[in-house]
This record gives sequence, structure tokens and C-alpha cells, in this order.
Amino acid sequence: MSASNSRRATRGFTLMEVLIATAILIIGVSAMAALAAVLLTRGRQSRYINVAETLASEKLEDLSRYDMAAPQICVQSSDTQEGSLTASVISNITCPNSTLSAENIPYYDDVSVDFVTGTDCANANYGCFDETIYDPVSGLYKPTYHAPDGTITNSSTGSSTAPTNMTFHRTWLIESNTPVTGTRRITVLVTVTDQSVKPGVSFQMSTVRQ
Repeated sequence: MSASNSRRATRGFTLMEVLIATAILIIGVSAMAALAAVLLTRGRQSRYINVAETLASEKLEDLSRYDMAAPQICVQSSDTQEGSLTASVISNITCPNSTLSAENIPYYDDVSVDFVTGTDCANANYGCFDETIYDPVSGLYKPTYHAPDGTITNSSTGSSTAPTNMTFHRTWLIESNTPVTGTRRITVLVTVTDQSVKPGVSFQMSTVRQ
């Protein structure tokens, strides 16, 4: 083989190496980009799950503070359960052996969470965590402000205007004589309503009272 042919063969082989290396690089970068997108999505989903878990626990604690004969957690004599996990229910409840009149009880609400600053916070310099809950009976959105130092401030009036980020929908179910006679199971389901969160997020938690 002449010297010129040898140089042409060398140049062709080097070009092939560059093409192969470029192809491998493109595949590697594409794989890394896909992995980064998955990690970003999973990280966002994990944050929503953590908040949903907190909101479920909060609602269970709230319901557990009521007396067993209170309309908020009692079960009417003609029923075995009140509320629903799959529908937004408001029921007119009369508790057994109670002298209280019937009361409209909601078994759902909507929650918005945000970080804000302003006069509603205990210290505007530090800001606070704003948890706004929609009360379907009054039709008002009632914010509660949680400061870093533990101070909690409740809005005295509420607002008829919904926040722009009503992200969490809570429903709950009260079951009598479940899991055994003489007990009452309370179950809360929190669902993320933000359609941009893929896959969707929901979290369910239960407690049993005697």
C-alpha cells in the first residue's frame, strides 16, 4: 500500500471513531437527561406526599378532639357510617341520645398551603406557613398562620375568595362498630388536585376510637 493510501485509511478510521464516540455521547447525555427528569418528578411527588400525610394526620387529630357524642364524629342510629372517601358529602346529623338539634356536618374540605410574609405572621421578617382551609358549610376560606417559633394565628373572619393554589382535597369517613363492636373508625383520604403532578398523589390514614 502506498503512503497516500495509508494516510487516507488512517483519516477514514479516525472519522469513524469520532462518529462512534459522538453517538455514545449523545446516548449518554439523553439517558442522563431522562434520569434527571425522573428524579425531579419523583422529588416533587415526594414533597406532595409528605404534605398530604401531614394534612391527614392533622384532620384525624382534629376529629379525635370531639366527644364521641358530638355531631362531627357520631353515627346516626339508622346508619352504620357517615361521610365518604369517594364523594364530597354534607349530611344533616342527629346524634343518638343527644339533646342537640340536627346539624349540617361536612365530611370534606380543601386545603391550600403556602409560605407568606406580612402582618398576619407573628414575625413578618421570618414569614410563616399559611394553611387555608375551605369550610363548605360557611363557604369561607379560613387561613391559619404557623410561625417558625410555634406561634399559631387564626384568621378571625375568613374570605369568600379562593386562593389560587387550592391543592389538597380531604374527605373522611366515620364507621361505627368497626373494626369491633363498641369502637369507631375514622379514616381520612387526602388527594392532590394539581393535575400537573404525575403520577397522581393520594394518602389515607385511619384511627380507631372507643
